[in-house]
Amino acid sequence: MGTAAGGGTTGPRYVQIAEEIVQQIRAGVLKPGDMVPSEAELVDRYGVSGGTIRKAMVEVRASGLVETRHGKGSIVKNRPPVRHRSSDCFRRSLRQGGKAAYLAESAQSGATAKVSVLYIGPMEAPEDAAQRLGLPTGAQVLARRRLYFRDGIPVETAASYLPWDVVKEIPELFAENPGGGGIYARLEDHGHEFAEFVETLQARPASKSEASELALSPGAPVVHLIREARTTAGLVVEVCDTLMAADQFVFEYRIPADD
Repeated sequence: MGTAAGGGTTGPRYVQIAEEIVQQIRAGVLKPGDMVPSEAELVDRYGVSGGTIRKAMVEVRASGLVETRHGKGSIVKNRPPVRHRSSDCFRRSLRQGGKAAYLAESAQSGATAKVSVLYIGPMEAPEDAAQRLGLPTGAQVLARRRLYFRDGIPVETAASYLPWDVVKEIPELFAENPGGGGIYARLEDHGHEFAEFVETLQARPASKSEASELALSPGAPVVHLIREARTTAGLVVEVCDTLMAADQFVFEYRIPADD
């Protein structure tokens, strides 16, 4: 103990200690309902002053992972993960009911969800997205980049790439709020009926920049999910490139047993 989480953190000692405590919470070493060790215990563990520990705990509380109870200390918050049901969350009935997938899933988990739009506009399609969309590398697409929060904590980033020829006649897709049901509902309003959504998932450590954006410790596990939205006409009209904090989501799939 006493080294920074991941072994490579630099910065003031109190920041290193805070990041280690946060990593212990995210990794489940400190579980919901557990008390964070007392100031005296942390002073003894890390061999630092009480002032350093108090600064570290300010950082830990800022993470939103603990709550302080008067006379008792800091306790790890109970935050059940969002259950990501890909088999259900993209059903047409949800879109027609005006519910976007992430908001619907978060509500079911009892969490307060927020979406921050980081960018909407034209850009050159990244190589992988262009290939999935059936476009040449560098073709112009509409990009929609968002950061998703759960109970005030960033848990997911997502970038949607849509073919320019598809979106140029759909002005709602250029707005921060495309309306009830999200962008999939607007695409279907304009005749792009969906046949299926295909997802590819990969678990891996977060890069330094990814960890910073999702308020994770360096090297924390993330799930990289790429989704293709395919229409009944056989077109891929959106590629969504998503990065999710692995400890905040449970993935559930329903697979039909018949042909």
